Amino acid sequence: MTQRLFWQDSYATRFTAKVIRAWEEGGRYMAELDRTLFYPTAGGQPHDTGSLGGVRVLDVFEPEKHGPRIVHVLKAPLKEGAEVEGEIDWQRRYRHMQRHTGQHILSQAFLRAAQWNTIAVSLSGPEIHIDFDVWPGAEAAAEALQKAEALANWAVYANLPVRAREVPEAQVPLLPLRRMPQVRGAVRVVEIADWDMAPCGGTHLRSTAESGPIKILGFEKGKKKQIRVYARTGWEALEDYAAKHRTLKELAERFSAGVFDVPERVKKLEAELYAARGQALELSAELAERLAREMASEGFPQARRVPAAVLPEAGRRVSQWPGALALLVAEEGERARLLLVKHPDRPEDLRQILRELLEPLGAKGGGRAHIQGTISSAKLAAALEAFSGLKEKK
Repeated sequence: MTQRLFWQDSYATRFTAKVIRAWEEGGRYMAELDRTLFYPTAGGQPHDTGSLGGVRVLDVFEPEKHGPRIVHVLKAPLKEGAEVEGEIDWQRRYRHMQRHTGQHILSQAFLRAAQWNTIAVSLSGPEIHIDFDVWPGAEAAAEALQKAEALANWAVYANLPVRAREVPEAQVPLLPLRRMPQVRGAVRVVEIADWDMAPCGGTHLRSTAESGPIKILGFEKGKKKQIRVYARTGWEALEDYAAKHRTLKELAERFSAGVFDVPERVKKLEAELYAARGQALELSAELAERLAREMASEGFPQARRVPAAVLPEAGRRVSQWPGALALLVAEEGERARLLLVKHPDRPEDLRQILRELLEPLGAKGGGRAHIQGTISSAKLAAALEAFSGLKEKK
């Protein structure tokens, strides 16, 4: 059985231990210690990393859920029976502690604000998520998020002490737990004074103040009429704010406006863009129609270079002309786009034309009613010439 030092002091970073078992499994080096500060992945919280005896610790896990053993996955082997010094990556651990304590604060905040019960959590990344047992609708959810965030940060500013203790099984039903434990026997309980109490085996902060600020980022409807809420806590919330502030400030500078004027400037730019796009579509349709009429007057089959923006519409309009059979190409850098079209009354097999005339030149494509593909721009002239030869054969 591995003694869990992280339960005694989650702020400790160094320890000594004895390697009671060492082995290799599936190309990975494993080791069990008589005691460890390394937290194993559990309860939604990721494992610690660091070093043991100078060897990098890559992963830490429990072979059985809530079992007595903890296995360390190493970059190199350790000697069984050796005494080793261990050190955890403190920055990683502290961020996990901020996430986990922040999650406890948020779970209680949502319980108080909207009577939502936490059913699952993930603390595997800077953006944590919490799943609740209801789907109240988007409008009610947005209102609950606002209330819960305010309550959660009140708990942060209140600087409430966070303590963990082991409670005998017989006393567990007497405690005001936010949720009941999933294990039998003595239960480790994490309590935030005057705020929250829940069974938990994770690492936590000494005070709620260390978990702030807490920022809710959004929500989405989950499965089975549930809701998933996304949030950041502590340093990771500050980093998120800093990154978004830099982005907003840069946009404001580009618009020569204040940061709070950016949404209105973007809205105006969107309107201008949609107007320009509409004009471009009208011009593209007009150009495609002129091109189709010109090709029809010159007769089919016919190969023609066209602007890339006009290619799809030109192909559609050309194919509507009786007797149409055409290869349209648009050059785009080193590769050119090609479009093979025909009127439904034409007997030719476009896939056969692609296979016999264009694929030998390196063209690739496919389709049924028409053929779309690409070809090297260097082979474009040869492709046009090969297709034009169809008219001569006719």
